Amino acid sequence: MSEQIAALTDIVGASNIYGSPEILDIYAKDESFVMPMKPASVVKVNNAQEVQKIVQWANQTNTPLIPVSSGGPHFRGDTVPSVPEAIIVDLSGMKKIEFNRVHRIAYVEPGVTYGELQAALAKEGMRLPTALAPRATKSVIASVLEVEPRLNPHTQWNYAEPLRCLEVVWGDGNKMFTGSAANGPADLEKQRANDCWQHFAYGPGQVDYFRFVTQAQGSMGIVTWASLRCELLPQIHNLHFVPAEKEADLIDFVYRILKLRFADEFLILDAAYLASLLGENADQIKELKSLLPSWVILVAVAGRSSILPEERVYAQTQDIAEIAQQFGLKFLPSVPGANGAKVLETILNPSKEPYFKQRAKGASQDLFFVTTLDKTPKFIAAMNVLAEEAGVSPNDIGVYIQPQHAGTSVHCEFSLPYDPANSREVAQIKKLYAKASQEFCDAGAFFARPYGIWSKIQFNKDAQATITLKKIKEIFDPNGIMNPGKLCNY
Repeated sequence: MSEQIAALTDIVGASNIYGSPEILDIYAKDESFVMPMKPASVVKVNNAQEVQKIVQWANQTNTPLIPVSSGGPHFRGDTVPSVPEAIIVDLSGMKKIEFNRVHRIAYVEPGVTYGELQAALAKEGMRLPTALAPRATKSVIASVLEVEPRLNPHTQWNYAEPLRCLEVVWGDGNKMFTGSAANGPADLEKQRANDCWQHFAYGPGQVDYFRFVTQAQGSMGIVTWASLRCELLPQIHNLHFVPAEKEADLIDFVYRILKLRFADEFLILDAAYLASLLGENADQIKELKSLLPSWVILVAVAGRSSILPEERVYAQTQDIAEIAQQFGLKFLPSVPGANGAKVLETILNPSKEPYFKQRAKGASQDLFFVTTLDKTPKFIAAMNVLAEEAGVSPNDIGVYIQPQHAGTSVHCEFSLPYDPANSREVAQIKKLYAKASQEFCDAGAFFARPYGIWSKIQFNKDAQATITLKKIKEIFDPNGIMNPGKLCNY
């Protein structure tokens, strides 16, 4: 261990190495049901050169590395070591932000959070398409690499939007620019001097290298910067509600709106999920659940252009209202317990502390997957049956359905709140989570982000895909040092 510390000290300095029991305990577990395991130490890096040197050293010494860029609390198990003597590579201190309004591109390092980036972009009249009320400590790059769903499906041309180019230190220690950044030179300052702002994600050559690090839980390499597509801040931004008693009553309307590419932010929530977003404590959440509609679509329309933004918002709002009426639905500026302005502010900004999923009972386990909208009613019905069998109230389960990729699929998420101090509730949620995960996978759910038990469940369905992924990992991480145990349990 002393030789290890000495080698790391030469790279990052003694002040950036942490090994106290208190700090190691923080990284030994998270809010998921993944088995705890302590890392050997935590190393805080400040630039890509240090990252590359650490990866090269780890290859020489066969030391496992786990990249972590977001602050706690963590929920997926992907930052918890799966093998002993792992080193946490803490990227949270890498905070550089650059942007260009003309090209609508932002360049960020992995320690930049949503709050920090959105505040910087707002000064230039821009923002980044966001995930739903992300944690205040959430790294933007971690969110984008893990393909957390965006709220604006009509401009999501692939699942990795708004990701463009990357700098990656692969598991073998080699560093690479991806996409149009690979056209060179391998110096961002020189590229920007030539007005090159890393617009295109694809390449170099015929291979889309960015895909190897998305949804990979840091098992292929470490990303040290990314370029991201931004959008202009709207001059007018209104949110309306389309309520219903059953989620199935909304499906035809949703397909019509997605087909016409109407709306900006567009998502479906049940009362429990919306109440957890809006309520500040358990009592408020309980009260809101009794007031809010059983199901509601949030439909936001924005006017960004300097040319007739009011007319765009007015015309599209009227069209959506007319379509809602055709399907026997109402298009409302408010519903009992919620108004458009407050909800819009809530979903577009980082969650206030405590994180909204922890407010109802103190903890929450999420079960999410990719499917198509027409299949969501059967998953919801199945979850209600499984919840009752496990002794969990279906009314407590939050459901979030986010159309993705221009509506070709949806992110379907069940939020299972529980009291972490109540052993009975913990056991019930664990049982429900495991059983529902397996049954949903058997019914066609696709765990595109295979955290924890989902890795075994998903990859056991497709032997050829598993073999291919292992071969790819052997190419980019031949010694298996990058977050081992996460990709196909490899």
